[in-house]
This record gives sequence, C-alpha cells and structure tokens, in this order.
Amino acid sequence: MDVDIEGMCIRLLALRQPAAGDLRFITTGLKINYDFERIGDLAVNICERALELNQEPIVKPYIDIPRIADIAESMVKDSLDAFLRADCDLAEAVIARDDEVDQLNGQIFRELLSYMAEDRDAIGRATRILFISKNLERIADHASNVAEMVVFMVKGKTIRHMDRHEQ
Repeated sequence: MDVDIEGMCIRLLALRQPAAGDLRFITTGLKINYDFERIGDLAVNICERALELNQEPIVKPYIDIPRIADIAESMVKDSLDAFLRADCDLAEAVIARDDEVDQLNGQIFRELLSYMAEDRDAIGRATRILFISKNLERIADHASNVAEMVVFMVKGKTIRHMDRHEQ
C-alpha cells in the first residue's frame, strides 16, 4: 500500500500539476504515507513481543501499557481523521496528547527498572515490556508528525521542530 499511495501521489503531481492547497494535500499525503507505514512496522514489533510475553509469567499487572496503547491508538485515528477533514483543531489536540504518552512511557520505564533491579529473572520479560512501551511511544510520535503535517496542509505553516509556545 505504501508503494501504491506513493505512486498515486507522484502521478497526480506529474499529470495534474496541482497548485496551492491541492499541492499541499498531495505532498502531505506523500509525507504521512511514510509515518503510517512506520506505525505498521511498530505494531508488528509490539505483536511479536506480546506473543513472547504470553509464554511467560507476568512481571507486574499491565495497567499502564493498555493506557498508553489507548492514547496512541486514538492519536493515530484522530490524526488520520484530521487529515481527511483538514481539521487543524483535531490535529492540534493530537499533538497535545503526545506529552501524556511520553510521561507514561517514562513512568513505565522507571517502574520496570525497579523490577529488574529486584529480580534478575524478570529482566528479559521487563525488557520486552519496555520495547512495547517504546514502540507505543513511537507510534504516538508518528501520529503527532501526521498532525503537524495536517496543520501545514491547512494553514501552509510549518510547526515541526517548534516549541508549543512558538506555534
């Protein structure tokens, strides 16, 4: 699908020679295509770690992993909806949620480090959970990237690499 979408966008650019808003829409489509492809790769990595973890006893109750997964999932859905609707408000709400994911990922990291320090047998399992948490955090980052590109598409304003107060 990644290759098909890229091909369609390139054909549109070559054959239609779009200008202004249409050009921003197509170039945004090209850019977010990469982010969604990476989200798929990260989802595969999460599934592989989950299958491994299912073969072993749990390290601790999985409370924060489902929370971070729910937020990341909603960010992906909302970033795509923002693109399809050209909705800057929704895109900006996606970007704002990234901080919560970062905080949860840090909390999970600290908790699992303490489990690993207390129980050497838990290191492998805790490491897999850390990989899952980090992959979920990366998925949220890609959703934020998509949302930032939506703002560019709608307003023609680049907000990537800017502090929130500069936006």
